[in-house]
Amino acid sequence: MYDYHTHSSFSDDCVIPAEDMIQAAIQKGVKELAITDHYDPDYPDPQYPFVIDFNKYHDTLLKVEKTYKNQIKIIKGLEIGIQHGETLEKCKTAAKAFPYDFLIGSFHCTDHKDLYTGYFTEGVDIPKAFERYYEYAYECLKSYTDFDVMGHINVVDRYVPFDQIPKYKPYMDMIHDILKRLIENGKGIEFNSSCYRYLKNGRTTPTLEILSLYRKLGGEIITFGSDSHDPACIADHYNEVMELLKSIGFHYISTFENREVHFVRI
Repeated sequence: MYDYHTHSSFSDDCVIPAEDMIQAAIQKGVKELAITDHYDPDYPDPQYPFVIDFNKYHDTLLKVEKTYKNQIKIIKGLEIGIQHGETLEKCKTAAKAFPYDFLIGSFHCTDHKDLYTGYFTEGVDIPKAFERYYEYAYECLKSYTDFDVMGHINVVDRYVPFDQIPKYKPYMDMIHDILKRLIENGKGIEFNSSCYRYLKNGRTTPTLEILSLYRKLGGEIITFGSDSHDPACIADHYNEVMELLKSIGFHYISTFENREVHFVRI
């Protein structure tokens, strides 16, 4: 098993030390574990600044990589929250500040409004808000490429009631363009299994429609990420996800080392 999206106490929304996460992964038989703590510069919610003490973080990554090298492969990662404007420069600086193995580029905000609190969709037409989320992501991806996979591409689905999630057909052209840009730039996407915790009625992250389109466009780079903030959720639904990916036509899951992609047969 290869879990390429996990968090530790270096993320403001997690209290679990990295070593506890690693030990849980070892017990579950995970071969490679990417620690990808949050760095969301200029995040608009003061309760969660999502800044990292990078000196301590980098020291910890190197320490656990060495400590557990005979039990599990630790992937030194970071989840970068992408936003327009001056934030992009902060993202670029962070991406180059350490020899990471793997970087996730995620969109937790749109137009400097965070998705988590519901502020982004508050008092607005939800279909238009969803459309803006994808437009914003596409605009940012024109300027920012220092990441390896785009995290939880349809994360916006999490933050409205299931029966209010708009039909995807109106946005598929924009999603098509996002996926095409990712592929052209040698980037990938992730299957984020937190969908089994946050979403209901079988809706996945990405949706089956998005996964199928990505494969049709020639997309091959895809990682598995539990997005775990809790040891119990590491590698959550891994085997189920592998079967789903195979059914769509994926033959390999992606892994990374020194920012270079490798492929492991499912």
